[in-house]
Amino acid sequence: MQQRFLKVPRNEQGRDFAVGDVHGCFTRLQDSLGRMGFDASRDRLFSVGDLVDRGPESEAALDWLAQPWFFAVQGNHEDYAVRHVRTGQVDVVNWRGYGGGWFLDLPADRQQVYAEAFGQLPIAIEVETSAGPVGLLHADCPVLFWPRLESALQDRYKRTSAACQWSRERLRQLDRTGVRGVRAVVAGHTPVAAPLALGNVYHIDTEGWKDGYFTFLDLETLQAWPRAVVTEPDTEAVR
Repeated sequence: MQQRFLKVPRNEQGRDFAVGDVHGCFTRLQDSLGRMGFDASRDRLFSVGDLVDRGPESEAALDWLAQPWFFAVQGNHEDYAVRHVRTGQVDVVNWRGYGGGWFLDLPADRQQVYAEAFGQLPIAIEVETSAGPVGLLHADCPVLFWPRLESALQDRYKRTSAACQWSRERLRQLDRTGVRGVRAVVAGHTPVAAPLALGNVYHIDTEGWKDGYFTFLDLETLQAWPRAVVTEPDTEAVR
């Protein structure tokens, strides 16, 4: 059963990192983790969703989700898979154009396995740090006060989850209002040229799955690797 809002205690042994969209490029992700010095015996990695589609290794998502140090929210591409199996109400031509062919071409029983795993992923994760909680979701936070998100995901699930997984409005408007009641919120979904903070909302999809690089945000320090977070984007910052 899906736990829509997952709370994770502070890592007392090592470091916690968030990473942007993976999109089936797990070998590239592993190589980047190695260069950063990630230690799977102590550190944890939190994905902001979209583990699959576009890249060549989407089927490896289940292996990563089985790791005790790896956590992920459900992105809109995982949502495609879940809805396709559960309801059939997905524009498969559109989805295939965005890299969903690997899933659509699987036998029905294998589709079921992936959909079951993706369906259990939370829509939002809250990670405790020494300076207060950090929230993670795929696209954007639809509430102005973070503690309200948990109840909104129960009472108005479809509308709230859709905003969490699909909205691009904050970046389109370069809205620096931020989200109260949380130290920071971390999102992916919309590619940016460099990790970008609008208020306390950090956007970290720097297209490691394409021709960019994977950004890792240290949840304790809110420092990014390999390039620093910017707060004043240039005209090419949002792709």
